[in-house]
Amino acid sequence: MATGKEHLNLVFIGHVDHGKSTTVGRLLYDSGNIDEQTMRKLKEKAQELGKGGFEFAFVMDNLKEERERGVTIDLAHKKFQSEKYYFTIIDAPGHRDFIKNMITGASQADAAVLVVAANDGVNAQTKEHVFLSKTLGVGQIVVAVNKMDISGVDHQQKRYDEVKTEVKNLLKSVGYKADEILFVPTASLMGENIVKRSEKMTWYTGPTLLEAINSFKVPEKPTQLPLRLPIQDVYNITGIGVVPVGRVETGIMKVGDKVIIVPGREGKGVPGDVKTIEMHHEQMQEAIPGDNIGFNVRGIGKKDIARGDVLGHPDNVPNVASEFTAQIVVLNHPTVVTIGYTPVFHIHTAQVACQIVEIVKKIDPRTGATVAEKPDFIKNGDVAIVKVKPLQPVVIEKQKEIPQLARFAIRDSGATVAAGMCIDFIKK
Repeated sequence: MATGKEHLNLVFIGHVDHGKSTTVGRLLYDSGNIDEQTMRKLKEKAQELGKGGFEFAFVMDNLKEERERGVTIDLAHKKFQSEKYYFTIIDAPGHRDFIKNMITGASQADAAVLVVAANDGVNAQTKEHVFLSKTLGVGQIVVAVNKMDISGVDHQQKRYDEVKTEVKNLLKSVGYKADEILFVPTASLMGENIVKRSEKMTWYTGPTLLEAINSFKVPEKPTQLPLRLPIQDVYNITGIGVVPVGRVETGIMKVGDKVIIVPGREGKGVPGDVKTIEMHHEQMQEAIPGDNIGFNVRGIGKKDIARGDVLGHPDNVPNVASEFTAQIVVLNHPTVVTIGYTPVFHIHTAQVACQIVEIVKKIDPRTGATVAEKPDFIKNGDVAIVKVKPLQPVVIEKQKEIPQLARFAIRDSGATVAAGMCIDFIKK
């Protein structure tokens, strides 16, 4: 689906029962991004399972059980186009999936749609998602006040205004400019104000949800930040020599640039000059953030560098940390996390065993306030500040400076145990 349109990553957030899946399904269907036939199949499935009306939710919920029952939905449907943008919807049906996806940056969202049910309003999960979105750098939000058709709300403006005030106060409290945020009253199941205007809420004159997400701006590529290119692989190609491959995360790399790759095999960094840059088998003079490139560097041998090393310019060398401080959230640990725990940290393309040497404090994910100083352990659902010692040199940056290289996932025996981001470090 490569189009001339600009691309945005969109995440849907909010409490699990407030209608996120149905909203997404409606949006895709009413905007013509899912055909009648697919929808009809989903409808039949939904009725078979005694879940009439859930067909829109099924579009997003590719749950294991549904797959087993033959409801498979092509992942391509998670991409959709409006007249203005080409969107990728970051799918995070469960609360923990959302947190994990957001923090690991595997799919960093440019913008979010916060879904809040009119009958229920703001609750703990709403607060937590908003706090995390702000912390993790989601700059833009649109709010759908959903389920306006539910009994007791009955499409009334009064209830919409109450929820809107409540959500605005929440958004302000974490630092969003709430007065610039668009709010849309919706009834996703019936398709009201998603793509088509609602005839039952004539009091509302603002944009539909589709129009609201078209008002998002494409975030600027981080070309102003220092150059950072984590190495994914290193090839030795006959006639050319050593060709490292990776994606430019920040900054700009040009042919002729003097560069340094750290930590490198000796841990001292390996300097060189960029001879060529290639993307999709075409020679390029420069590469910018988002470009997946292969390149050839004069002065660098196959054994000098490896996956997980990071390339930068000599005047701003990527930071190799001997210890760092991180904010982490424990997602899925079989028991508890204590001092001395040494799992594998996945930081950009690097995979390094790191030891948790201190649990500084536990914080409330809804407010960011400290709830316990130096606790003995942390468990699932806890958010904490910890000190971490990598067992071998690794490049990591501060969230405030180069967020693209600050995020990481913590894995142990094949599962993602926790996720987090670096807030400070001690230089090697």
